[in-house]
Amino acid sequence: MADNGCGFPAPGLHSFLFKPIVEVGGFYFNKTMLLALLASVIVVGFFWMAFNKPKLIPGKVQMIGEAGYDFVRRGIVYETMGKREGEKYVPFMVSLFFFIWIMNIWSVVPLAQFPVASVIAYPAGLAIIVYLMWMSVTFKRHGFVGGLKNVTGYDKSLGPVLPLVMLIEFFSNVLVRPFTHMVRLFANMFAGHLLLVMFTVASWYLLNGFLIPAAGVSFVMTMGMIVFELFVQAIQAYVFVLLACTYLQGAVAKSH
Repeated sequence: MADNGCGFPAPGLHSFLFKPIVEVGGFYFNKTMLLALLASVIVVGFFWMAFNKPKLIPGKVQMIGEAGYDFVRRGIVYETMGKREGEKYVPFMVSLFFFIWIMNIWSVVPLAQFPVASVIAYPAGLAIIVYLMWMSVTFKRHGFVGGLKNVTGYDKSLGPVLPLVMLIEFFSNVLVRPFTHMVRLFANMFAGHLLLVMFTVASWYLLNGFLIPAAGVSFVMTMGMIVFELFVQAIQAYVFVLLACTYLQGAVAKSH
C-alpha cells in the first residue's frame, strides 16, 4: 500500500492491480480474471439448476430464477423494445444483467472484495459486444443506406440543418455512445471500491489510543458504504442493460 508520510496506507491505483496467479510465457491469469470466470460459472450454473428440469409447481431455485428472468424480460426488455421485437434478445439481456451484477457484487464478498467491473477492460469488452450487436442489427434490418440513415438520424424534414444534425448524430452514435456505455459502469465501480477501501483501511488505522472513537465513526461509514454499494451495483447492472436495449430499440426502429 502507498504511504503518504504519516503512516496511513492510502488506497490508490495499486488497489486495482493484482499479481498473476498463473503465468505462462506472456499470458497470465490473475484475481480479476478468476472472479469474472466464477461470475460466469455462477450465472450459468444457477440458471441451469433453475430451468434444467422445470416443474409446474416451482421449487425455491426455479422460483428465484423465474423471478430474475421475468424482471429483466418485463422490466427492461419489454418496457424498452416491446414484446414483439424484444423477445429474441431476452436471454442475452438476462445473461448480461446477472453477469454484471455478480461481477459488481464481488466487492462486498469476503476474500473476493473486488468489483471486476472496476477494471476498465471488462466494461469495455461488454460495451463492444453490445455495440457490435447494435450495429449488425441496424444494418441487417435496414440495409447499408438505411443503416447509415439510422445511425446519422437522417430526417429530410430538418431542412438546412440536416447535415449538422447528421454529423452530430453520427459522432454521438458511433463514438460517444459506446464510450459512455463503458465508462458509466467502470467509473461507478472504480469510485465505489476506492471509497470502501479508504474507509476500511481508515477504520483499522484509527484503532490507536485516543483515535478509537474516530475509528468507530469510520467503521459506521464503512457499513453505510457497503449498503449503498449493494444498491449501486444492482443499479449499474440495470442501467447497462437498459442502455443496451435502448440502442437495439433504435436499431429496429423504422428509418425516416
